[in-house]
Amino acid sequence: MLKNKKIAVIGTVGIPAKYGGFETLVENLVDNLGGGFDFTVYCSKKSYDTYPKKHINAKLVYLPFKANGISSILYDVLSVLHSLLYADVILVLGVSGAFVLPFVKLLTKKKIITNIDGLEWKRDKWGSLAKKYLKKQEEIAVKYSHHVVVDNEGIREHVTFSYSKSSHLISYGGDHVFNVGLKQETIDKYNLPKTFAFKVCRIEPENNIHLILEAFSESKTNLVIVGNWNNNEYGKNLKKNYNKKNIHLLDPIYNQDQLNEIRSNCFLYIHGHSAGGTNPSLVEAMCLGLPILAFNVSYNKFTTHNEALYFQNKEELVANLKLISENPNILKYNSTKMKEISLKEYKWHIISDKYKKLFV
Repeated sequence: MLKNKKIAVIGTVGIPAKYGGFETLVENLVDNLGGGFDFTVYCSKKSYDTYPKKHINAKLVYLPFKANGISSILYDVLSVLHSLLYADVILVLGVSGAFVLPFVKLLTKKKIITNIDGLEWKRDKWGSLAKKYLKKQEEIAVKYSHHVVVDNEGIREHVTFSYSKSSHLISYGGDHVFNVGLKQETIDKYNLPKTFAFKVCRIEPENNIHLILEAFSESKTNLVIVGNWNNNEYGKNLKKNYNKKNIHLLDPIYNQDQLNEIRSNCFLYIHGHSAGGTNPSLVEAMCLGLPILAFNVSYNKFTTHNEALYFQNKEELVANLKLISENPNILKYNSTKMKEISLKEYKWHIISDKYKKLFV
């Protein structure tokens, strides 16, 4: 009986979702499949103020470590070891503690399913030693998992060519977001212009914030970016240097309703991510039916089925902004295609069904 199948979910900050794509994935898996499976989700005690024992249909287990950075290694390994006491299936999201998986596979009959996330070892934020470690953990995860999950065709090609192993392509859902009108109080609070392009992301070089700001500084088009500007020198310098009338750089907005208000009322969504696989914020923008102007990299083109607008450098971004201003119907076509794709691929019941097949 499916009801007796015990699933341990490891590698996220936890649920209720308050951090990123993996957490939203877990919350929706639990919501959609919790009636047929017995879920246990491991959570970081450092990230919550209260510690309920259950959320939706899942049991919650708290560990006194952060789920990200170097402490994620211990966090993941201890979660895996604890899950051996009861779980039939271990769903691991990320690869930071993958070195424990060979022992699990050798000594138990637990089914191991690992979503390797993006190519974390390629990210600019890691030093050379961290990159080597993460690359090795990816190799171990692919080799010793019964099923490898990837979220983008580009990652699947990497797994096939680098490790000669097949993988399951399962992306993210985005239909938890919805269009909503922009309230006057939100406009006043954040001093928003009447029309604007929009981006929300972590302020890191791989997301090409500098390139986007350079392009918009040469344009009259309004831009609103929400991000953690004070988290590093890169962000601090950008916020200092791009204090222009048409550019609005907002600090992180933790009120999800207000963030959704702003995002769903932009006339254009700018996606500058160049690393990783399918980005949840891009999928969410597509589900909102927003026109997309994305960085020209294979991951983004796979996600948008090559139907969005793309830029590779500042000049191409400036040229696209000019093209849009002269031909506004381009945005209407773009919006329609993004919505069509999202309805076919990026709905949570579709994503959940794909995971269900792996569980059983």
